[in-house]
Amino acid sequence: MPEKIVPSDIEIAHQATMLPIEQVAAKLDIPADALERYGKYKAKVGLDYYRQQLAKPAGRLVLVTAISPTPAGEGKTTTTVGLGDALNRIGKRAIVCVREPSLGPSFGIKGGAAGGGYAQVMPMEDINLHFTGDFHAITSAHNLLSAMVDNHLNHGNALGLDPNRIVWRRVLDMNDRALRHTVVGLGGSANGVVRESGFDITVASEVMAIFCLSQNLDELKERLGRIVVGYTREKKPVTAADLKAHGAMAVLLRDALAPNLVQTLENNPAFVHGGPFANIAHGCNSVLATKLALTLGEYTITEAGFGADLGAEKFLDIKCRFAGLKPDTVVLVATIRALKMHGGVDKKELKAPDAAAVERGIVNLEKHVENLLGYGLPVVVAINRFTSDTDEEMAVVESHCARLGVKAVPATHWAEGGAGAEALAHAVVEAAETGKKDFKCLYPDELPLIEKVRTIAQKIYGAKDIVTSAKVRTAFEDLQKAGYGKFPVCMAKTQYSFSTDPNLRGRPTGFEVEIREVRLSAGAGFIVCLTGEIMTMPGLPKVPAAESITLDDQGQIVGLF
Repeated sequence: MPEKIVPSDIEIAHQATMLPIEQVAAKLDIPADALERYGKYKAKVGLDYYRQQLAKPAGRLVLVTAISPTPAGEGKTTTTVGLGDALNRIGKRAIVCVREPSLGPSFGIKGGAAGGGYAQVMPMEDINLHFTGDFHAITSAHNLLSAMVDNHLNHGNALGLDPNRIVWRRVLDMNDRALRHTVVGLGGSANGVVRESGFDITVASEVMAIFCLSQNLDELKERLGRIVVGYTREKKPVTAADLKAHGAMAVLLRDALAPNLVQTLENNPAFVHGGPFANIAHGCNSVLATKLALTLGEYTITEAGFGADLGAEKFLDIKCRFAGLKPDTVVLVATIRALKMHGGVDKKELKAPDAAAVERGIVNLEKHVENLLGYGLPVVVAINRFTSDTDEEMAVVESHCARLGVKAVPATHWAEGGAGAEALAHAVVEAAETGKKDFKCLYPDELPLIEKVRTIAQKIYGAKDIVTSAKVRTAFEDLQKAGYGKFPVCMAKTQYSFSTDPNLRGRPTGFEVEIREVRLSAGAGFIVCLTGEIMTMPGLPKVPAAESITLDDQGQIVGLF
């Protein structure tokens, strides 16, 4: 059967008929006066309304995650949106909850985060570009603190900050490798104190993490105040509250904290709010949007970034720990093509039938399933099916999943929208409503920090052990002594492998995880561990997507996916 020709994502988006945002809100019984409109098709739901909703009982929470990513693609966001539409088609009041895209990958190589094909959230161009300005607010709040740090140094440094122990960098929502390491304050005494610094991408900012974990303005301000910007020569921490910066930072974030309401191509409601990367941050949309959705619908479908070893682990061990959330089931997304790549097939050969390669690559899916079952949650495997996938290849996945005690369900939502994911929706409902649940985090709060890292590396990644330098071990000891030992750990690791080597696909064994740097995120409430060659400021590829994005003669955006 020839593969169905589907228009590009942006062509599909341009053909869509959207409802005024008030009508979308009405489907959830959100009154019009609770909306703060950003044009016709997007709005923020006011925080006053959110507070009123919190007393209501919560619906069921479904987490969508994926196998380890490959260039072949897995379609996690597409599946999240398609599943949400499918649940509505079978009579469930379902709400999609996803992250906001960063401009960096939108103009780089990865693309946006609004789904694809006939399973998208709308308006696609707005969501993938400036949207409601949340990321700009986060960037501004972060860099305000940076400016106040250097201003404090310039005007006498009453707090005794050691310029060589300042850990607060600047951020930009763009992939720009030239800014990873910088020197600020050049040009003489009028321009401040000369010191080394650098930039991270906005989605890696601690302010982004705080934004996504805060459930009200008071908590937001309090968390911002706890940010440690640096240390004195006596190694005493200096915080944003010490600099009296947290109040102004909260002012910049006040409007952004309200969740963004939009719609799917099938005019079902979706919240798109917050956007930390999962390979360098905690990879989940805002707690506030998730909790609001839970009070408004029977089912909330949310996603966690990249593979389950990153996004799902952080969702379950960080977001759920802080917010008191308990998922009802997990959907693990895979494609036959990606499994073939994990089985050693070149990207150019993926359309050729090769059940043996699927058999070799299935070990990656199996490890992710085992990890998720270890959290005490029901798991459903969603096979994002392409027309080139053969029944024999599908049977390999289904038989392996059956041996693990989970159901594998093919879905064609990319080409058919919600109708293509109805079987998946029924499987999810069955798992959520009848599956055995005994959710527990991977490690207890009391476990020492370095043992938390070792637990993640060994139990989730399958590593032999971790490797740490004397400097890193001292950092862990200092954090433990300073009272941060109960914090969870946020691992910054390549998304392409369970290991720290992106070229080791499948289910590698016998490897070690090198922890090369440890960063305290006191406001967010976790410890970031950088592994391998992971960068908190990505770079653009040789041919960035930006080269193909432009405006046509009518002012319409073209080339955006």
